[in-house]
Amino acid sequence: MQSILRPALVLFGALTLVCGLAYPALVTGIAQAAFPDQANGSLLKQGDRVVGSRLIGQHFEAPQYFWGRPSATAPAPYNGGGSSGSNQGPLNPALLEAVKGRAEALRAADPDNGAPIPQDLVTASASGLDPEISLAGARWQAARVARARGLALADVQQLIDAHAEQAVLGLFDEARVNVLALNLALDAQVRDTR
Repeated sequence: MQSILRPALVLFGALTLVCGLAYPALVTGIAQAAFPDQANGSLLKQGDRVVGSRLIGQHFEAPQYFWGRPSATAPAPYNGGGSSGSNQGPLNPALLEAVKGRAEALRAADPDNGAPIPQDLVTASASGLDPEISLAGARWQAARVARARGLALADVQQLIDAHAEQAVLGLFDEARVNVLALNLALDAQVRDTR
């Protein structure tokens, strides 16, 4: 029995040191040296106060803010501890009702906007935490935000363009904008004009 137990314990101890201590310390050290912002959560600050992360969306409802992609997390939108999608297929009546309700809410918030609503404004993502919307989604909301803030539409559109992140290689995604970063920039612009 001892001939089997001793090698097993030695192997267990060696693997614990390598996989539980050495490897995590190495990866953490490399991440902190090469990518400190990302390794620490890509936090966004307003002054000295952390207001969110570039990686996790936040729920905005006020008309003077851009609204992110809908979130299906429970019990509240953008719950990082409960990341999940709705798992409803495209023919599911509950999904169709949810999309219809979201479209009606967007139209009610901006009744003068007759343009087609971009898909990402009415459908939740698989994670429920998307921090970004498409440029089309941001531009669709620009008139409402400009009106609510008393800004020129051209100024809001310029801010969208300034915060646009282009597609990586142009193959797998599309140009997008981080909603929290854009809303913080809007708040900063309003403070600067006062």
